[in-house]
Amino acid sequence: MDLPDSDVNPETGASNGAAPVAAPILTDPWASDHGALGLVVPVLAVAAVARRLGVAPATLRTWDRRYGLGPSTRTTGSHRRYGVEDVARLDLMRRLVNSGVAPGDAARAALACDLGALPAATFALAPHPAPPSGTDAPISGYAPTTGTRSGAGVPTARAHDAGSGGQPRGVVVPELPALPGLAPAARGLGRAALALDGPACTDVILDSVGRHGVVWTWDRLLVPVLAAIGSRWEHTGEGVEVEHLASESIIAAMSGVTLRLRAPANVRPVLLACTDEETHSLPLFVVAAALSERHVAARVLGARVPHEALVAAIRRAGPAAVLVWSRVVVAELAGLAELCAVRPTPLVLAAGPGWFGPPPPGVEQVHDLIDAVRRIGSTVH
Repeated sequence: MDLPDSDVNPETGASNGAAPVAAPILTDPWASDHGALGLVVPVLAVAAVARRLGVAPATLRTWDRRYGLGPSTRTTGSHRRYGVEDVARLDLMRRLVNSGVAPGDAARAALACDLGALPAATFALAPHPAPPSGTDAPISGYAPTTGTRSGAGVPTARAHDAGSGGQPRGVVVPELPALPGLAPAARGLGRAALALDGPACTDVILDSVGRHGVVWTWDRLLVPVLAAIGSRWEHTGEGVEVEHLASESIIAAMSGVTLRLRAPANVRPVLLACTDEETHSLPLFVVAAALSERHVAARVLGARVPHEALVAAIRRAGPAAVLVWSRVVVAELAGLAELCAVRPTPLVLAAGPGWFGPPPPGVEQVHDLIDAVRRIGSTVH
């Protein structure tokens, strides 16, 4: 279905992530009616609010028409403008939709919300800063946005002709491949990622972890969304910034889960590291978070750990288990033999699809998250 006068879905507000710009501050002509003659009140036009929230003007018009979430102020020329409370309710609506709430339910919640209970920052009409494009942390296991890809799905980006007040001809609508049969949170996370809304992404992930745990969240929420983002890049060549932001949001959420562990059951630590040429460290943070749920403390050494540095870390820390991740770079399992020679000997696990050759004595391969977590858990407890 073509989207009128928009570069996003007008029902959900999924945006192309264009950087917001400063919105105008206008004098409220009705200020004197409120007993504050000459008071300057920030009121915004629909385009300014759309840029600030990262949605399309057509989305705001749809929310106004269908749900009554529209501007409540008029200027001298009878132009409708959004005031402070209007923007606060719209921002709440956007966040609820991004978290997977149905638009109708989100609108009812936004209209019924006691704005006095919201943080003061919610009412600030200064534009949000441009969202970060992420760092070099492409998605591991589900293909980074450069090089060979894996993934499924068909591209759904579409170009629209210019209409009255619409986008120029050829503007691409950012959408993800369909995610049939998945929880609403998956669609909400996809929308938040496309809107480059890092805080919303992190909120959705943490909510899922709180409800279902890390393993379920990884398998049922994060993997499908990451695969859809990757498939979109594969077919369109666009979306590197979306993947990077989604990856950074996952790392932030998983790091937050890991930091909650205050009394680990293991005396000897668990070390998680990438091979010396592996740059995709995202799964290490997921493993650490899943272990922390089982009261096992792990230390993430990160990407591109030189072999000599990993051996030195094992000698210094005396870990109970070491997991080495390789996805893109092909690594020989025989290269892990030296890790087993350190005393006390740790459990050495090789994870990821980037390994070849038979494992040397003392080295085991694990093929999924739950396998790795169970194997490490049985060793340290």
